[in-house]
Amino acid sequence: MESDNQIDVASASFGTKVVYCSDEFFADSGRMLQSSEPVWIEDKYDINGKWMDGWESRRRRDGKNDFCFIRLGAESIINNFNIDTTHFTGNFAPAISVQGCSVPGGTTDDLVVDGTAVSEWFDLVTKESLEGDSKNLFNSASSKPITHLKITLFPDGGIARFRAYGEIWVDEKKYEINGTNVISKESGAKAIFANDEHFGSLSNVLEKHEPLSMADGWETRRRRKPGNDWGIIALSKPATAEEVVVDTKFFKGNFPDTFSISTSNSPGEDDKTLKENSKTWNKLIEGKKLKINQMHVFKGSDILHNDVFTHVRVDIYPDGGIARLKLIGKFT
Repeated sequence: MESDNQIDVASASFGTKVVYCSDEFFADSGRMLQSSEPVWIEDKYDINGKWMDGWESRRRRDGKNDFCFIRLGAESIINNFNIDTTHFTGNFAPAISVQGCSVPGGTTDDLVVDGTAVSEWFDLVTKESLEGDSKNLFNSASSKPITHLKITLFPDGGIARFRAYGEIWVDEKKYEINGTNVISKESGAKAIFANDEHFGSLSNVLEKHEPLSMADGWETRRRRKPGNDWGIIALSKPATAEEVVVDTKFFKGNFPDTFSISTSNSPGEDDKTLKENSKTWNKLIEGKKLKINQMHVFKGSDILHNDVFTHVRVDIYPDGGIARLKLIGKFT
């Protein structure tokens, strides 16, 4: 699923949060949104019983069902789901449903939970049975933009991870705003290639939230051969840029020495051709030094052109890691 350039819009690293949960007696609902794979720790118990890496409610005796509401990090269209019950065997939820809604920006979560702000909850996954200790895959029944999800367990139990794969929905009104980060995930940008992602994915640098750790950035292995590491980012729509921001937060003994940014206006070009031609793209910024654990801002004479582009190539010399990359400008 992720190989199709989709992102997990339900991941905590995307900014997604549980805003209400009916019951999380055995295991915190927020754990199911972690990007890491679920783990099993044989002898780990807490005050309520066996520690589980996921969301687990107590055993219901009242004929009702457990549920939770989550707020996505950005309004998104979801294509499919992975309901992962890894390590949940005698305690997994027998069935699940997922519903979605979209509310205006600024709406408080409590108005979503009590229904005041929601005109419609629409089905994404109707009630479906789950298998224990398995990855349960479902297609989404709707392609509508979504800000919040309601997950219902029938009647109770646990799931290890809740994955929702799709893409960010970009409001056309955002295209008219100056000072937009045109390569943020929130703006619909995607990392489509990196020659090395040994310690961290290139897609991490497109996140809106502040870096959480070194693992929340793009980091390559130590280069022992001539050359440098690089990657390509695709925008959602053509844009221009007037400022480049590179954040090396958390990168101290492993930040790149220098970096460059190149651009191309190549709508509709396939990934293979993009990679082959990217060495000759137009330099937007070239050979700039980076420093330890800080934000770097380049503008004015540092920016070498104001041409329209659809794709960005970032080169780091010779290797290393960066936490965030922003190109501030305007969609055209």
